[in-house]
Amino acid sequence: MGKTISICNQKGGTGKTTTTVNLSAAIAELGKRVLIVDADPQGNATSGVGVNKNELKKSVYDLILNKAVVSEVLIPNVYPLLDIIPCNIHLTGAEIELVGILSRETRLKKAINPILNNYDYIFIDSPPSLGLLTLNSLVASDSIIIPIQCEFYALEGVSQLMHTLGLIREGLNSSLDIEGVLLTMADYRTNLTTEVINEIKEYFKDKVYNAIIPRNIRLSEAPSHGKPITVYDGTSIGAKKYRELAAEVIGASHKSHNILNIKELGEADAGEKMAP
Repeated sequence: MGKTISICNQKGGTGKTTTTVNLSAAIAELGKRVLIVDADPQGNATSGVGVNKNELKKSVYDLILNKAVVSEVLIPNVYPLLDIIPCNIHLTGAEIELVGILSRETRLKKAINPILNNYDYIFIDSPPSLGLLTLNSLVASDSIIIPIQCEFYALEGVSQLMHTLGLIREGLNSSLDIEGVLLTMADYRTNLTTEVINEIKEYFKDKVYNAIIPRNIRLSEAPSHGKPITVYDGTSIGAKKYRELAAEVIGASHKSHNILNIKELGEADAGEKMAP
């Protein structure tokens, strides 16, 4: 059965979609079968692999609201060994439509359950919020990767995320753990980047990936061409770092002690250390 991982941080601009697309492509490049589930109404992961989100006949919206089955929505082989369940702006209305629906938090989990055995890894690109769509993503996942930008307010909001994850463990998904923490948009020309890296490593310990994603022009250009960085410019530093991350993720997924249990962090301690 494939491992399902949400890329999650309710703070915007941390590199969630960039990581979803490029990590997925890098792992597929290593010969693993990978599925992207685009659960962000912006649909940037969809366009990031070259799918025109404005021309979709069915999307993850139809899947979550039981208007379609997964085989009608899934787009196979957008790149070798890489499939996607796409998304467009229609998903925006799902938050409201789900409110009055029974078992609304488990819709995505039930929808993708029939295809779990088809993949080695399933990555869910979640919205920059803690609403019902993100809740669906977390309930459907075995673990999460938290991308954190190397900036002054990097840890702002992470305490709230940790609290939410704790609540989900208690009531909806007891096995949900933290796969790892990814530092993104690093600029080593500034002292701030080094300070942020040290602060995050102090808090999350060895759960921070060794691969740190730098600011990179080619990495920022790739989405406009509908290509992962490994395809757009495989020799760039961005491609190199996402390949390093892919190797870490594949390695760590076979070592259960590397998965951080949310309860180990301690919510009270989190509240103290997360103050900006």
